[in-house]
Parts: sequence; C-alpha cells; structure tokens
Amino acid sequence: MNKEKILEVKNLKQHFQTGRKSVVKAVDGISFDIYRGETFGLVGESGCGKSTTGRTIIRLYDATSGEVTFNGIDVHGTKSKKDLKKFNRQMQMIFQDPYASLNPRMTVKEIILEGIQIHGLIKSETEKMERVEALLETVGLNKEHATRYPHEFSGGQRQRIGIARALAVDPEFIIADEPISALDVSIQAQVVNLMKELQEEHGLTYLFIAHDLSMVKYISDRIAVMYFGKIVELADSEELYKNPLHPYTNSLLSAIPLPDPDFERTRERTIYDPTQHDTEDAEFREVKPGHWVLCTEEEYKAYQDK
Repeated sequence: MNKEKILEVKNLKQHFQTGRKSVVKAVDGISFDIYRGETFGLVGESGCGKSTTGRTIIRLYDATSGEVTFNGIDVHGTKSKKDLKKFNRQMQMIFQDPYASLNPRMTVKEIILEGIQIHGLIKSETEKMERVEALLETVGLNKEHATRYPHEFSGGQRQRIGIARALAVDPEFIIADEPISALDVSIQAQVVNLMKELQEEHGLTYLFIAHDLSMVKYISDRIAVMYFGKIVELADSEELYKNPLHPYTNSLLSAIPLPDPDFERTRERTIYDPTQHDTEDAEFREVKPGHWVLCTEEEYKAYQDK
C-alpha cells in the first residue's frame, strides 16, 4: 500500500455545550492517519462520536481543538474562499440517510450537477448532460433516471444517487458516514461492492464509518474502534479480527451473528464493563507494529505477551 498520508488527525476534540454547565465530549482527543488509496474503517456503537468525527473532518462542525491536516494543509486553519472551494472539491461525503440527504424538489440531474456548477467544472450544457449520464451509469443507474425526483427511487437507488453526487467533482477523499445502515441487507452488499469498484477505478481514499464490524472488515484495510469519544484500538483489519486486545473490541466482535444455527445457539455475548479496568491513566500505545490500544502501562505489558 502507498504510505503517503492524505489525512492526519491529531488530538481532535469536539465538545458540545448542552446547558450552562453541561458539556458533551462527543470526540475527546483522537489521533489517526489515513493513507492515500486505503479504506480506513471507523466503528463503534451509536453515540460513540464516529459520525461527529467525520463531520468535523469535513468542516460541517468547527473543531473544539486539535488538528486536521489534509494533503498537508490545516483544514480548520483560516482560509481564503479559494482554498475552501478547493478543499470542498477534494473531500466529499456520502450521508447515512439516503431519504434525508437528497433535496426532494430537485431532479437527479440537478442534484448531481450542483457541485459541478458551484466549482465551475463544466460550462457547456451538452457536456453537463453527458457527465450526468456517465455518472449515473457508473453507479449502476441509467440515463432515463436523470429527470426523476428522489421520491421515485428505492433506498438503494437513492444511495447510488448520493454516491454519484459525491463523485461528480472528482474528489480524492470520501467520508462515507454509515452509507449502508438505512438499506436492506440485500442492497448493502451491492452498495459496498460498488464503492470498492469505484475506489479501484478512481483511486479514491475512504473513511468508512459504520457500526457493523462484519461489513467494515470486508471493505477496510485498517480499522479504528471508537468508544465514548475515544479510539480504544486501531489495527489492520485482519489483525483486529484475529487478535482483538481491548475488551470493548472483544465485546463488539462477540455481537456479530454468524449464519450457523448451532453456533448461534451457544454464542455468548461479551458485555463490556469499563469499570473492569482503569480508563483514567490509559494512553494510546503501540502494542505491536501498527496495532495501537488505549491501555495502562500494566495492560500494555500484558497485551505484548498475547
């Protein structure tokens, strides 16, 4: 894999004021890098801060503190309109809900062309139509769909429109925020396979956010596991499955159902109890090359023997 960093996140924090004295630490000091051409999976249960992480990286939220560097440029630093426009073109997002993320008053053609027009990429009307038709074909739809409205499509088709919209401006990096969680299981695999094909064709880099570890393993090169605003474990996809070290990762893996009735009858779910180990003194440490765990000094020594 090409080891050129496309994105660096350092000690990122996103805190929300929910009352006069109450603060929700949605993202609480996380760090990771994403390399060009890879798929980086970010997993955790609902409310752990993974979607907030994606939205903060793409500047939908301003970071409370920390750094996000994309192609060597500080994302949250003060920027000219020209720089921001360039950044918005290079980084795109596929949203979780294909029903809410498309404007119901716009046709598919208008939805896909919106980014192209904002960035002034194509001037001639004929070329615009050709581009829309080519994009629809790329995501498995046909050109007749261009004049229809979002309500005329199924969930899977709408998500394909969302993917076409993201691809329209030729981005380098796409944040996929739970892109399949609102879809039927039969459609989920189609959308994930489409994303893998597009990655190979266009040399894309993905941050793939999800709560389903089985699907994340299928698409990701490396996976970070998030729990209550912190990354508790980060490793190569295979390594994380074969050798999960943090008890929370073990808990998530134990919840994955298998299509085996005998196994399912005897499967025991591991419940994670954060009080069973000291989380206050924990630091993010590299236990083995490329395998990082949030742990205390004592846990670190124990993990190295595993």
